[in-house]
Amino acid sequence: MIIGDNCNFGPNVTIVTPIHPMVASERRAMRTAEREKKLLCYAKPVQIGNDCWFGASVTVCPGVTIGDGCVIGAGSVVTRDIPANSFAAGVPCRVIREITEADSMIHMPEVLADNQVIAPEEE
Repeated sequence: MIIGDNCNFGPNVTIVTPIHPMVASERRAMRTAEREKKLLCYAKPVQIGNDCWFGASVTVCPGVTIGDGCVIGAGSVVTRDIPANSFAAGVPCRVIREITEADSMIHMPEVLADNQVIAPEEE
């Protein structure tokens, strides 16, 4: 699993990498290359880009890649890749729209109050 820099996670976010066989008998046992009978588990890596924000109770499923700058809405179940700078939500999670300058807190003075947005060159 790879998690980029400056990501934020709400409560109860779950990132899942294991996958299991769908056929019941295969969940009980498989045969290894050495012919041993064993319970086997597999995994698909999850990749999360930089500057992502996950709302409460998001579940990210195995093998998913989420691009830089994404916001994933609360309660979403992410079953497929999400491109960078997307707002995505739902079950299953889907891209709702691209995140743009119009989403800046600059346009929300009632929320920003006396605070100020830091310009990129000041970071």
